[in-house]
Amino acid sequence: MWTHKAWAGRFVPRSLPATERLRAYAGWCDAVEGNTTFYATPARQTVATWARQTGPGFRFVVKLPKLVTHERRFAGVEAEMRAFLDAIEPLGGRAVLWTQLPASFGPSDVDALGRFLRRLPADRRRAVEVRHPGFFTDAGATSLLEATLAGADAEWVPFDTTVFFRSPPTSEAEQDAWTKKPRLPRRTRALTDQPIIRYLGRDSVEETVDGWRPWTAVVAGWLREGRSPTVFVHTPDNDDAPALARRFHDDVRALVPGLDALPEPEPVEPATLF
Repeated sequence: MWTHKAWAGRFVPRSLPATERLRAYAGWCDAVEGNTTFYATPARQTVATWARQTGPGFRFVVKLPKLVTHERRFAGVEAEMRAFLDAIEPLGGRAVLWTQLPASFGPSDVDALGRFLRRLPADRRRAVEVRHPGFFTDAGATSLLEATLAGADAEWVPFDTTVFFRSPPTSEAEQDAWTKKPRLPRRTRALTDQPIIRYLGRDSVEETVDGWRPWTAVVAGWLREGRSPTVFVHTPDNDDAPALARRFHDDVRALVPGLDALPEPEPVEPATLF
């Protein structure tokens, strides 16, 4: 996401090459979703540059390859997972292994998920995002998945789209997201000490902020319990995502004054008189 075109000149300097923009992004936020790893495993040298551009407290939530989760559904993926784990090794303990599963992956597939998670390195954090409705609407399926994740010390990642689907789309970006994003109930239960939230708002800043208000209370509660959550704020075009993420953080800080401030971003462009 740090190479998002709309961020150039607003959140990252236009003059920065794409290979250096993560450093600028890390001045706005202290975590990032690694979506590109879903489509191709990066070179280890590339990941090493990510590690060098970020501080020790910066978190990477890196999505497992599509071949592993969607195409082979964990069967016969040993070589691919070895290559992936070797590639992201420079991130060390800052990397969370994010298993995003398709809507067709249902309760009957949970055993395969459990076996896969237990084979992952013990020193790597695990997080799983499911999209099959049964996990949210069937109490037995919910319990089965929670028990499986707990047994592997893995977190359940909710993708909250409830506000987004509250009213019909009003723009091209919203229409595109309307056809692609999952429509599932909101889930607010944490399983580990580092819960992760993915939240999708609207084009409207007001609607986006209004929709995340339930989460500020949840996150504040987690912090008071000693947990260390990571929250990703999305909109259909993501053009304002870094600023919105900081606003969410400010809203939580109002409830938990002891929460550390986010880093102060560097000026995007040099100040001029004219």
